[in-house]
Formats: sequence, C-alpha cells, structure tokens
Amino acid sequence: MRTFLAFCCTFLGVLSLQAQNSGDCRTAIPVCADVLPITFIVDGSGDIDDFGEDDFRASGCLEKGSNSEANLENNTSWIAFRAGTDGQIGFDIRSLPSTGTNITAEWDFALYGPDVDCGEITNRTAIPIRCNFEANDTDHTGLGVNPINGEAGAPFVKQSKNTYDEYIDVIAGEIYYLLVNNYNTNFEGDPESFELTFTGSSVNADQNTALDCTLRDEFLGLDIIACEGDPDIPLSALRSPAGPDIQNVTWSVDYDDDGTIDVPNLLSGPSATEYIVASPTSGRYFVNIETSFGTITDDILITFYGVPVLDRVDILEDILDDNTRTNNIEVFVDGDSSYEFAINGGEFQDDPVFNNIPVGINTLVINDKNGCGTKEPIEFLVAGYPKFFTPNNDGANDEWLVYGIETLTDPVVSIFDRYGKLLIQLSNTSNGWDGTYQGKPLPSSDYWFRLDFSRTEEDVLIARTIKSHFSLKR
Repeated sequence: MRTFLAFCCTFLGVLSLQAQNSGDCRTAIPVCADVLPITFIVDGSGDIDDFGEDDFRASGCLEKGSNSEANLENNTSWIAFRAGTDGQIGFDIRSLPSTGTNITAEWDFALYGPDVDCGEITNRTAIPIRCNFEANDTDHTGLGVNPINGEAGAPFVKQSKNTYDEYIDVIAGEIYYLLVNNYNTNFEGDPESFELTFTGSSVNADQNTALDCTLRDEFLGLDIIACEGDPDIPLSALRSPAGPDIQNVTWSVDYDDDGTIDVPNLLSGPSATEYIVASPTSGRYFVNIETSFGTITDDILITFYGVPVLDRVDILEDILDDNTRTNNIEVFVDGDSSYEFAINGGEFQDDPVFNNIPVGINTLVINDKNGCGTKEPIEFLVAGYPKFFTPNNDGANDEWLVYGIETLTDPVVSIFDRYGKLLIQLSNTSNGWDGTYQGKPLPSSDYWFRLDFSRTEEDVLIARTIKSHFSLKR
C-alpha cells in the first residue's frame, strides 16, 4: 500500500545520507546500500529495554566483556535491512571524521536475524548472530574486514577486544535488525554521530541490489507486536523520502485491519509529522503526506497483546481412555496471540491439545510467546466417565459412575433414557448405577446423563462435559 508519486531520485539519496534515530527495535529505521555511507545522529536509548531488567545477558556475545561497568543501550540506534540478493554482507561503523581526536563514543553492535521479530529480541528468546561488545578504544567496528589494518573479522571471544566479527551469508528476502550502541561509560547525554557503510561480496557485485531498497519505502517501520502497558509508539512522517519537505500530513486508522478506515482523520496539518500510538490501541495506521513533489503514503500494523486469558478447557471425550481413566483435553485462550502451554509442571508445548490427563485436579500455565506475560498457574478439574458398562455381575464394569465426583462440591448426576425420562440421580456418596430402574434391569441401549455441581471454588476452573451419553451393554 506504499505509493510514491512524482519524486526525484535525489530524495532517496538525501534520506540515506542523514537518517533519523530510533532507540527501539520496534521502530527500527529501514535502510539499504544504494547510497553510502549512511549518517546517524544518536541521542539516547529508547523506551523499551531490549535486553531485560539487568541490561545485559549473562552469557554469549552480549556479556559486558572487557569493561564490567559498561551498559547496553547506553546511547543506541536500531536499524533494519533486507537482503536483496543471495551473497555476503558486512558493514563498517565508525565515528564521523568531523569529530577528530575528541571522540567520546566507542561504537559496538549486535546483529539479529534472519527474520526474527523485536518481541523475540526484547524477551531474550532471540540471540545475536554477530556482535562486538568490547572496550576496543577504537572509533570503528563492524563485520567483515577491518578497513584500517586489513584484518579479517573473527568470532566473538570475551575480552579478546576483537573489533570486527565475521561476514554473514544472506539469502534474498531475509530481514536483519542491527543495534548500534555507544559502549563508552563517560557518555553524558550529548548526541553522538556515526556512519554506517555496507560491505561484502553482494555490495561489491551491485551496491544497488545487495539490499532491498523497497524496505526503505516502509518508512513507518515494519509491523509491530507490542505488549499492553508498553510505552507509547511514535510514528514519524519525517522518515519518508521527502524528509522535511511536507505541505500537509493526515493520519488515519483501521482498528480491525479489515480494509475499512474507522477514523479517517486522527490528526492532520502541516505540523502533524508525528502520531503517538498509545497502548493498547491495536490497528493498521496510515499516513498520507503531501509534498511539493507529490503524495507519499505508508501504513503499519500495530498489535498489542496482554497476559493470556483462559477461555475454557474442553474434554475431548471421543478419545477418552476408559482403562486408565485419563482424558485428552484442549485448551482455548481468549485472544489471537501466539501461546504455549504446560500441564502439571511439564514442558511447554505449542499444541493446545494434551493427552492422558488424569482425572482430578490438574494445573495449567499459559505463556504468551510474544513476551507479553505468563498466566499464573490455573487449576482445573477433569471428571471422566466410562463410555460403556456391562452390568452382568462378572466383577468388571458392573456399575457406571463419574470418575472424580468425590472432588466436586454438591455434585448430582442425573441419568435419563433416550426419551428423556429420569431414571436415577447419583451423588458423591453413591456407589454408581447398576443399570436398573425400580429394581428391574434395563435393556442394552444408549443413556444420557447431566452433571450438576456447586461452583464455590472460585479459583478452580471446571473442565467438564455437562451433558453426554454412554452405553449399557448386556
């Protein structure tokens, strides 16, 4: 849905020469390699702590390295790029030459990909594939070959003070996120500048196609998954190829992302260059920018998720195992995020169906895989029943009963014939039904039952079959 009308190609060059900063992965700046180098002015860390509460990882190439006092996200910029061709990609990061000998920044980086999302980075399920977080005392770092001394990049080793890591081999279409960070501990909040230059065999073969420059057209950024309670998300019209050449801006939104604009004018005017999306206002947001050269549009889908909310737990009675008195169950969540589930302290699984769940009280935990929270353990009750019984006094399956009925509060089981006639009611002290009515044996047939009980235990969700049927066989 991105359109560009009547534009001179020079505007793309202008954008590449001076890029606005983004301190958060979720609003990473899309770039490509057709105009190099790309200049960034970095003015502090963002709203989201992409490395967790401790600001660093306990292992891997995001260790604090040689300087135990240094922080990640001290003064950062997030960048996104998409491979345009198969091949090899590297990059050089260095302070601007204009800073001369008074360089106060020491640039380091972490590269994520291919095709991870920012939620995986923030909740620490994504691990950098390349990085350099060492106190190098240099004004440059990157992937590939060090342009100063010609040394090839080497894998990260803690306290090795490697300046360059290895090239990456890319496949066309893959998206990568790059964090550039000022590692220096003496940073006092003043903006810092660096240049980013892409390198590698793909760039050497064709600088214009090595990275997919259509990603840069998505100047609002890639679609964002956020969590309820996250900081507000700023959307900027100033990242468009027009830069500051703006005559008017109009923001609109389709809350349901169903193709119908719900609010056609959220904000408009020549100065409406930024729109703030407040949590948890999900929707597809659109911007229409009028310039002296034509009109530019872009859109971005922002989806907020919260802590998982359990809808229900169903017994899959058609695969009930009468011999072991276990059940297969399915978990339903009120929401459309990505979830994983664990039963009775076991491992998490993506499949909401669990087999061989025992009769009685069980415990369920639901985790939002987008990093938006884990539901506190929920207790649920499985009350099973045999699908048939044979009251022939042979000592096996002579009575029909509800398994686990003794754990319910004030339970009553009502049994009916196929015409709806009440035959008997059982309580939690009953021995079960022997297949008789008023002392007389009833014929082989299907019979129905209804299970009623009190719900005084507010912290227990009942996984149940309220009404179902079973067979009497003689």
